[in-house]
Amino acid sequence: MKSVFKRLPLLAVAAMSLGLAIPAFAQDAQVLSVECGADGYSGNLKAIEAVDPYTFKFTFCNPDPALTAKVAFSAMAIHSADQIEATGGAGDILEQPIGTGPYKLERWDKGEQVVFSVNENYWGDAPIESTAVLKWNAEAAARWNELQAGTVDGIDNPGPGDFVAIEGNADYKLYPRLSSNVFYLGVNNTFAPFDNIKVRQALAIGIDKQRIVDNFYPPGSSVATQFMPPSIFGFTADSVTPEYDLEAAKALMAESGVTLPITVDLSYRDVVRGYLPQPGVVATDLQAQLKELGIEVNITVMESGAFLDAASAGELPLFLLGWGADYPDATNFLDYHFGAGSNDSFGDKDSVLTDLLAQAAQLSDPAERLAIYTEANNEIANFVPMIPIAHGGNATAFKASIAGAYSGSFGAEQFRVMENPDSEQIVFQQNGEPISLFCNDESDGETFRACEQINESLLGYELGGGNVVPALATEWSANEDLTEWTFTLREGVKFSDGSDFDSSDVFATYAMMWDAANPSHVGRTGSFDYFSVFFGGFINAPAS
Repeated sequence: MKSVFKRLPLLAVAAMSLGLAIPAFAQDAQVLSVECGADGYSGNLKAIEAVDPYTFKFTFCNPDPALTAKVAFSAMAIHSADQIEATGGAGDILEQPIGTGPYKLERWDKGEQVVFSVNENYWGDAPIESTAVLKWNAEAAARWNELQAGTVDGIDNPGPGDFVAIEGNADYKLYPRLSSNVFYLGVNNTFAPFDNIKVRQALAIGIDKQRIVDNFYPPGSSVATQFMPPSIFGFTADSVTPEYDLEAAKALMAESGVTLPITVDLSYRDVVRGYLPQPGVVATDLQAQLKELGIEVNITVMESGAFLDAASAGELPLFLLGWGADYPDATNFLDYHFGAGSNDSFGDKDSVLTDLLAQAAQLSDPAERLAIYTEANNEIANFVPMIPIAHGGNATAFKASIAGAYSGSFGAEQFRVMENPDSEQIVFQQNGEPISLFCNDESDGETFRACEQINESLLGYELGGGNVVPALATEWSANEDLTEWTFTLREGVKFSDGSDFDSSDVFATYAMMWDAANPSHVGRTGSFDYFSVFFGGFINAPAS
């Protein structure tokens, strides 16, 4: 018997015991709601409701035209209400999740591999291979060597120099991805001298992006003229495009009044990504380029999880990061990074930009939205929260014998559809180790790949594409103004431990993320960045 509905009324008591302000919201056995615009609440989500065991409903203060793409993403994966309650949203749920996906966790050998075995309770077609193994190696050359040695069946992000070799060898096959990412130099405007807009604008035109793409990126890559690549809705070709002009950049530095030289740390994680295939050499090249502007850079290499946490917390003055599309809409790129609910990576937010993004996110007409995104992209070019540098060409590579192999564009590769004629397992090697297996409180792509073998969301993405397809929900509909969305849940689904799935699990998962006073609003960091950005904020959030 699910106990989540009996537990929810205690959330208000927990909030009061912590001294947190409670906006006007109601809680009963099936509903969690908030008064739009209540003191301390800035989000767009108004209510979640488990209407009956197989019907779940979202209500919004303003329209949300991108909801289906949001709920399909792995950071919105549904967890067992019983496990949420038993773990309090931490502990075992981070490393031993119970899911409804095609595979279940067999074991996680830290520092070496994650092993998945078939989930006998899976509602869909059983995986072709009984075992899937996820390994990692930070070096692209080492991954390619292991593929050639036969110790792995597929690899992520071959090195730029290996594309031609793979395509020229009949024993292997390259699966290019749609270029839907961006690599950028992050700038935090709460650190001097980057609180000076002329300094940030000098950086925007003082970096030779073409040199970086030509020297360090694989085929299919391009210079970033704005934050979003052309493949994403919201890219506006008529927006302002800062052009490389070193002399003009030096003039802006002089106009800024800042005393040169400046000494600053530039941080990055030594993990290959589709948007950044060679982190170390790119960091070194940027170090040399920034020196010409009078900026002396100390390169700091950080562990991946610590780096992401520090960047999100606004603790890094300059940093190298990027983004790969979760779904093909501007809200995924712009709102996540620059919206009112975004984290503190870039320091103080630009109120002009946050207002524009809020307007665009609430419109259903594409032409009206694009007009606003033109303004938003221009504002980003002027305010310079970061410098977009490249859209990286990237791919996966597999043994040619692996049937069903492909490259995921908006979701991770699903090992369940792959067949190995020489073994009963699929072994895939990515760039880095997962940070946890609780992706609702993560933002790392390689962590998501692991989670997506185990957990499912209400909807999913088609294999290799961006269209949403049924998953734990079979049907969905919205009212005319897109403020009410109703999902019909799949019946007969079980979690890998044999327990039944129903709307109480969806309710418990979303309540855990939405309500900062929920006893299970814990996770690995407790930031739940994706939820905050997708829906605008939390209820019962402590004062900043």
